[in-house]
Amino acid sequence: MRILQKLVLDCDADAAWRALHSPRALAELYAPLMGLAPLAAEGMPTSLEPGADVPVQLSALGVPVGRQLIHVSDRAVEERRPGATDASTVRILRDSGIPLTGPLSVLDVWDHQMAVSPAPGDPTRTLWRERLVIGGLAAPALWPMLWATWQWRSTRLRQVAPTWAYDPEDDSAPAS
Repeated sequence: MRILQKLVLDCDADAAWRALHSPRALAELYAPLMGLAPLAAEGMPTSLEPGADVPVQLSALGVPVGRQLIHVSDRAVEERRPGATDASTVRILRDSGIPLTGPLSVLDVWDHQMAVSPAPGDPTRTLWRERLVIGGLAAPALWPMLWATWQWRSTRLRQVAPTWAYDPEDDSAPAS
């Protein structure tokens, strides 16, 4: 079973890509309904690097609801849009980890991919595409809850994406 999303966000694709790799930024997508806490003694990494296995505790309204392993991989593909004269790069983060405990642990398949690229006609905005594939006997029963969670995520994405952009300080600029 699949859940798909396609949004245009008010930040550039570089900012969205950085946010995809930030556990803090991703946790904001679920707040305040859900929480994400590290299980590793060293805490949550500052960035989700390709190949990383990050165990986390999920909570709903402060109540533990299960543990999940986040396994990250990255890739990029060139996409030619209809009517465009050149291709654009689509960067994809894939979480192929798996729920370890809790209601979602009955799933046999968990494949979550998030893709970012400059929005068509407006490179200052991001085209955000997401696909969650779940499988197993319980998938039909869990799909409505996950679909509702993804609707919440899309609302939160629109709210927090503008905060992801930043202008780094230019140390070479003369002081005014």
